[in-house]
Amino acid sequence: MATPIKPTPVLTGADSCRFAKAMENVRKISPKEREEYEKAYKWFKQAAKFPL
Repeated sequence: MATPIKPTPVLTGADSCRFAKAMENVRKISPKEREEYEKAYKWFKQAAKFPL
């Protein structure tokens, strides 16, 4: 039987401030960059199909 997953701790203090700043400064990616990431993802997804 699997062990239960513990609840995620709540961020407080300096950690919460750092997280909020990081969420305000999310870097947007270009359509070309996104296409490259999707291509790599599809390749890895295909490569990870192992026969059982």
